[in-house]
Amino acid sequence: MITPTEIRKKAENKYLTFLRSVLERQAFNPIVIVGNKKPNDDTAQFEKELTELIAHSKEKKGYGYSIEYQKVKTRKHGEQDIPVSISFLTEQDYLKYIGKEQGTVGFRKDVERILSAFPELVEWVCRFPNKVLDNHELWGDLLKVCTYFRSNPKPQMFIRELPIQVDTKFIERNKGIIKELLDIIIAKSVNPDETRFETHFNLRYDEPVVRFRVLDKAMSQMLFSGIDDLSVPINQFQEVEIPVEVVYIVENKMNMLTFPPIHKSIVVWGHGFGVDLLKDVMWLRSKKILYWGDLDVHGFQILSELRSHFSQVESLLMDRETFNRFYEDGIGAETNVEKVLLLTPEEKEMFDFLRGGNYRLEQEKIPFEYASSKIPIIKK
Repeated sequence: MITPTEIRKKAENKYLTFLRSVLERQAFNPIVIVGNKKPNDDTAQFEKELTELIAHSKEKKGYGYSIEYQKVKTRKHGEQDIPVSISFLTEQDYLKYIGKEQGTVGFRKDVERILSAFPELVEWVCRFPNKVLDNHELWGDLLKVCTYFRSNPKPQMFIRELPIQVDTKFIERNKGIIKELLDIIIAKSVNPDETRFETHFNLRYDEPVVRFRVLDKAMSQMLFSGIDDLSVPINQFQEVEIPVEVVYIVENKMNMLTFPPIHKSIVVWGHGFGVDLLKDVMWLRSKKILYWGDLDVHGFQILSELRSHFSQVESLLMDRETFNRFYEDGIGAETNVEKVLLLTPEEKEMFDFLRGGNYRLEQEKIPFEYASSKIPIIKK
């Protein structure tokens, strides 16, 4: 026989369905709880279970589930009134039994506030009544944020600069729910391909920086008052085209710092797969680009990634001659890359060789003198 504990659990599981019926303004329909359990064959246990079931019913408590009986002759217990249906006949019976009276009152008020301000959220509310419930204490501030963005869909400010009367960390703590709401409210103003909250909603953020050196002394003097080692936010690097002919990208920071002077050139510190940061720097598309990475599988994967954004990229010091001269006993990292890499036949052959032997030659193991002799020099 079903127990009161099982009835409560099944009743609670129907709560979200009940809330959807509230949103659809449906009249309350009795909620039926299916038991699917036969009476216990042990007479004493059967009577104990039946007594407990009745003790927690509306018949005894004044609210909760009602029991419908059917007189049945049983082999073990003789003629007995057996529970055949358990149901909540009124909304009050149901909500009081599962302890959701106040929660439902709050839900109705929250829904009224939300939809009176943003009727376009009606489908979201119907789909996610649980999220309306979970954020009961936050709706005042959530609606302030939504109201601001409706009037200012492209703020171009840091989150903590926004003139919204909420806790300074409120938006940062509640990005998930805010994103769901704003994606509906200001759908035409978001950047759908951006996954970062700030860029998705046209906000500023603490951007990663690009570190580079100007290798032409005259150019550094002309552009940066003689400063040749600079770190700038990526958006500034995108916007200010540096009038160079060649851009070198290296993985090792010390190699960036010791790169030889070269006319009309800069060297950028790539630091691994961070080169992907450069993909939207449009002015690089018109420059000659040389990439110098580690001689291992990851180095060639990074080269391929960079080439997917800038097809003109050439590799530097990533050949068999360099490997044979300076390889000692470096062990590479394993890779399960399956996509076709954008490599020349020679680079692909080198990649397969390194992968097969799990070899690695870090670029800092290549002597400065040798590297300098192989770096193409642009003449004045």
